[in-house]
Amino acid sequence: MKINVMNGEMKQEEIDSYVKYLGEKFPDKEIATLDLKIDGDFVDMNYTFVNNVPFERIRRITGYLVGTVDRFNNAKRAEEKDRVKHDVCCSTL
Repeated sequence: MKINVMNGEMKQEEIDSYVKYLGEKFPDKEIATLDLKIDGDFVDMNYTFVNNVPFERIRRITGYLVGTVDRFNNAKRAEEKDRVKHDVCCSTL
């Protein structure tokens, strides 16, 4: 794990307490990086995990749940291209 302390210095005991906190909060994940940014009396934590799997956007297109349309045939691609997207409009009372 790579640990960065920014905007000041921090005792090793305090760093260890943040690492322990994250280990208890995420017991099934391994932390890759931990950035500790000192902001006065506060500390901001930014961390990433090893093997962090990015989220894939899934949409409902023409009745199918898909992430991409790369497996659609030409007819389905045309149907997706021609679909009408509706706006949601709110009225004020």
